[in-house]
Amino acid sequence: MAADNRRGLGRGLSALLDEAGAAAASDGGEVAPAGVRETPIELIRRNPDQPRRDFDEEDIASLVESIRERGVLQPILVRPAPGIPGEFQIVAGERRWRAAQRAGLRQMPVVVRELDDLTAFEIAIIENVQRADLNAIEEALGYKTLMEKFGRTQEVVAQTVGKSRSHVANALRLLSLPEVMQADLRAGRLSAGHARALAGAPDAEGLARTVIEKGLSVREAEALARKAHGRGDQPAPRHASAPATKDADTRALEVDLGEALGLEVEIVDRDGAGELRILYSSLEQLDEICRRLSRT
Repeated sequence: MAADNRRGLGRGLSALLDEAGAAAASDGGEVAPAGVRETPIELIRRNPDQPRRDFDEEDIASLVESIRERGVLQPILVRPAPGIPGEFQIVAGERRWRAAQRAGLRQMPVVVRELDDLTAFEIAIIENVQRADLNAIEEALGYKTLMEKFGRTQEVVAQTVGKSRSHVANALRLLSLPEVMQADLRAGRLSAGHARALAGAPDAEGLARTVIEKGLSVREAEALARKAHGRGDQPAPRHASAPATKDADTRALEVDLGEALGLEVEIVDRDGAGELRILYSSLEQLDEICRRLSRT
């Protein structure tokens, strides 16, 4: 991958457009300001690997009206279409391209960049994640593609998109949910927090229906899952072999660690060897623990 492509990652489409404009000015090319060129819309193709699959029809309809009134205000980012001379493939901006087609535009503004498959996909992921355009399943599938198709590790994916490794791991776990729950996530009927709370619970699909029908919060969904597991309202069981009494130093250390973490901490000491337990009551708290422990 070229060094300039790597430097552009993680900063969003605006930074990429600024770079394109600066390069065009230095080359003395006959292009529009900021490196933008008008391109026939029929020469622009969507990227079949685009991580975003679900587009809100009302959102697109609103954008169509805006484009009819004011035109396309921000160019889309494209690259030369692989194997199709003279045509271009969208890297970022498919929603605007779709709306421009519906608005009847014959041309639209683009910025062209030479990008390999990996860089194009990473930019598409980053741009959508930064704008919160992807639903939880689309985001997870994007991470999965980076790992399986391009050989990225969870750690590298996390660094690329600017998320914690535990965030990426939690996103990937959503792909193991039943198809019905994944459909609910795509449609926005369930949030990622709800889905994580119910994952692994007995009859997760049934619990999801209850959450949706009753409009339960994530915390209420967690309580529902604990009840399904037969744990009632207890957030986490204590170890049966923990000593009944502890010395003052151990209790003080538990208090200090608990205040530092904002969570309940338990130390089980057996003659200089033992366990340190951090108790959590939600998957969000677990995610925060993982983020702190994995931070360098």
